Amino acid sequence: MKKRRIMSFIIGASLVLALTGCSSKADTKENSQNSNLEEKLVIYSTHPEDLLESVATDFEKETGVKVEFINLKGQLAEKIEAEKNDPQADIMYGGSSATYLELASKDVFEKTQPSWAKDLDPLFKSKDDLWYGTIQTPVMMFYNSEMLSKDQAPKDWSDLADAKFKDQLVFRNAGSSSAKATYSSLLYQYDKEGKMAEGWEYMKKLDNNTKKYYESGSLQFQAIGRKEASVSFAVLSSIIDNKNNGLPLEIVNATSGNPVITDGVAKIKNCKNPKAADAFMDYIGSVDTQAKIANEFDRMPTLEAAIKKSPKWMQDAKYKVMDVDWSVIAEKQGEWMQKWDSEIKDSNKDIK
Repeated sequence: MKKRRIMSFIIGASLVLALTGCSSKADTKENSQNSNLEEKLVIYSTHPEDLLESVATDFEKETGVKVEFINLKGQLAEKIEAEKNDPQADIMYGGSSATYLELASKDVFEKTQPSWAKDLDPLFKSKDDLWYGTIQTPVMMFYNSEMLSKDQAPKDWSDLADAKFKDQLVFRNAGSSSAKATYSSLLYQYDKEGKMAEGWEYMKKLDNNTKKYYESGSLQFQAIGRKEASVSFAVLSSIIDNKNNGLPLEIVNATSGNPVITDGVAKIKNCKNPKAADAFMDYIGSVDTQAKIANEFDRMPTLEAAIKKSPKWMQDAKYKVMDVDWSVIAEKQGEWMQKWDSEIKDSNKDIK
């Protein structure tokens, strides 16, 4: 009996040691992988600070790398280009595909191949592995259903130039990235047909029907809610949020399609922390991270597998994608928006 107990003890002790050894080897392997990374990572971004803090915290827990993020909003592209010969950041996170295409042409990004990129629709990534989309942002028209019936509401973007919508439109100004992308996408529809004169005529009519331009998205929605105007456009997530908060809004799935802005990420060429940057590229676009950002911050993923783990409205969202060549937008957007601001838009309608 005593001998049997001794044998049981020896076997048990051996199992504990074996399990401890396996665990130790696994921990050593993981620690070894993470020990190859630099101690910090610097990110330039346009995303809100609460989103960036969440991303930074999770990435640090996963890798041990300390993240320093700098929110640059409208100065992001200029900052990265200015630092081309001595980059101070490792990652650019945020900004539209047009911005990434423009910067890619200036040789500021490093090629990467994150594990999740193979599952992306080509719409959401560059052809040369320089940047990848982690968030998709449809821009859609909407209207106050207490002011217009479905029959009275616009069916397509071209309808907004109809005189019956005089003073019934309120929009964001071109300082908003979504508005800038939308105005440029509308102009592109004429540019691709070689009919830019007609395009500018359309934009003049659009401006003539517009009551006010807002710098603030919340003021834009308040104007529709107060029935100061009946029609506007915005990113789909904002429309859904305001509708859920009680505004009587209906969404228009435009017959010619809706601009879909791809929000991206890229590794900066010759950055100071290249291994940590590669690890971040793998982390930020993964299914779990995209789904987490979708559920916590209402940003629609680019990966189908992540959408299946996202809020119901994202799973149910159905919209036609507008035909837009974002490389053309990247090339011409600056010129178009300058003309829009200086020659077409009535600046007296601006509201800050």
